[in-house]
Amino acid sequence: MPDPARGERMRLDKWLWAARFYKTRSLAAEEITRGRVSVNDQPAKAARELHPGDRVTLRQGALIRQVLVLGLSQTRGPAPVAQSLYQETPESVAAREAAAAARRAGVEPADSRQQGRPTKRDRRQLAQWNRWSASIDDTG
Repeated sequence: MPDPARGERMRLDKWLWAARFYKTRSLAAEEITRGRVSVNDQPAKAARELHPGDRVTLRQGALIRQVLVLGLSQTRGPAPVAQSLYQETPESVAAREAAAAARRAGVEPADSRQQGRPTKRDRRQLAQWNRWSASIDDTG
């Protein structure tokens, strides 16, 4: 692991872009501005200097990821190189896998039909029922 005392540092938004968490630097800066990224449990700004050994917490949709910074790169390279810049914490990996399992075990689309919008056939049956049903208010 590189020594932070050697002076290795980089802007947070540029590192998030180089590590392929966001497609552009401007998207990374926007997420940081919205408060979705923190460094060492501190709110961060886009220009914050990042050092190897820092812990970055970021929210991507409903998922919260925690990663440890292992390296810095001034350029955005291929995915295997980008993945070598960080290590995801075991808690973050477990949460991500649990979320993926929950999505896979989600609601079957055919099951939601019972509670969803009525079909044309259902509407006709309701109309037929309303036409022939008698209520106390209708008799007079």
